Amino acid sequence: MERDDHEAADRVGHVCALLERTESLPDPAARTTAIELLQSLLELYGEALARVMAAGDDALRKELADDELVSHLLLLHGLHPVDPRTRAEAALGRLRPILGRATAELVDLAENVARVRLRQDRGGCGGATARLRTAVQEAIRDAAPEIERVEIDEAGPAPVLIPVESLRRGTGAA
Repeated sequence: MERDDHEAADRVGHVCALLERTESLPDPAARTTAIELLQSLLELYGEALARVMAAGDDALRKELADDELVSHLLLLHGLHPVDPRTRAEAALGRLRPILGRATAELVDLAENVARVRLRQDRGGCGGATARLRTAVQEAIRDAAPEIERVEIDEAGPAPVLIPVESLRRGTGAA
């Protein structure tokens, strides 16, 4: 699967390079024709993909959405079966290994703006905070590109709770 993802990424990069070359063609008529051709192909493939999604059951739609390359195509054509909130929350869940003892929680998603609460454990350093902020923003943008902005609220460490019973023991109160 990893090899397939690398091959897909290479193909996407190649397509982007070809698109850039097409957009810089010196002949305006050739440039316009090439871009019209690409737009028509994109619409054609989008319609075909929409039919595949409509014909499939929930299991097939989930399997297609879980494939990284297909997921990007579904997003491109507005066909992704998973809503942006769920995709953003899943992206934050996948970040747990790099967050360490920090936590990132999607607090709100409205009008294409995601608000995330980032809470670091005591003793975190500023450089780590900047890296975590960037990782959170990139993860959400990759999972849900329709989210236009990711706002991160940095919360202090979780408060330490001291049970009331432990306070009473030392004072002789019963």
